[in-house]
Formats: sequence, C-alpha cells, structure tokens
Amino acid sequence: MRPEGRGDAGIQRRGVPIARRLAESIHEHEGARLPVGALDITFYRDDLSMLAQQPVVKGTDLPFDVTGTTVVLVDDVLYTGRTIRAAMDALMEYGRPQAIRLAVLVDRGHRELPIRADHVGKNVPTSREELVRVRIEEIDGEDAVDIDLASDDGLDAASRAAAAPRAG
Repeated sequence: MRPEGRGDAGIQRRGVPIARRLAESIHEHEGARLPVGALDITFYRDDLSMLAQQPVVKGTDLPFDVTGTTVVLVDDVLYTGRTIRAAMDALMEYGRPQAIRLAVLVDRGHRELPIRADHVGKNVPTSREELVRVRIEEIDGEDAVDIDLASDDGLDAASRAAAAPRAG
C-alpha cells in the first residue's frame, strides 16, 4: 500500500540513504510503501561559482510525479537554509508539488533564510565556528555525527589529518 500523493526526495548525497531508511521504517511500522527519489541540487546552489571548476553532479531520480504530490525533502544537516532553498528550486523543475515538507537528521540553527524543518531528528546548538559532519553507513561505513571546531584553514581536525602528507 502507498499513501497517495506522498513522495520522499533525499538531497544528494547523505539525504538519499536517510530518506530510504525513513521510508523503510514507515513500511515496517505502517505497512505503507513510499516512493523515494534522489534530488541533485548542484546547479541550483547560490555558491556554485565558489565550488570546484568541475562540480560533481550526482544526478536526480524522482520515481514519482511531483505535480500534486506532497514531497518530503530529506537532508542530513539543516544550517543556513541555502541548501533547502536550492532543493526547492530544483524540485520545481519537475512539477508543482501540492506541498513541500522538510525532514532533517540534525538542525544546528544559524538560519540565513526563513526555512524550518517539519521533522527533526535532533536539535544541536552550535556556534558558527563549529563544523557538523554526519557520517552514514551506506556512504561512510558507519553512522555518526561529529562536531569539530573549524580551523583558520576551514578544515576540521579529521580533514587536516587526511590531507597531511604521510611519512614513509
């Protein structure tokens, strides 16, 4: 059984496995099958010119008709709201949803746009100097949420260690 008029769209990259997990949980508890898609927002970002010369496009795959559907956007971290604005712009390319809802694993605050999540796994107060990194087993090999203090170079401790030259 599928709830009519509802579809989930995970924002590439970590929002996709989170959306799949949510849909599976709904199926286990409610017996309802929700269609789950992937939404690539790369070309809708307002900081596209600051990204790499050749941005990595992961692709959009929405296995349901967006028009007239309530679409739940799913992402790992809600911060400034700019990713969600880009996701809404990208979604509109595929039709006119009846409604758009937002589900996030972590809401860290510091909004720059008037966007809020309808469903939040955990509110995590942070400073702007901190980095919140969600790791998902399907992508990173484990589930975890890390909060690190950003350095002057903009990298967290793990990223600096990974980028450091190795002896030997």
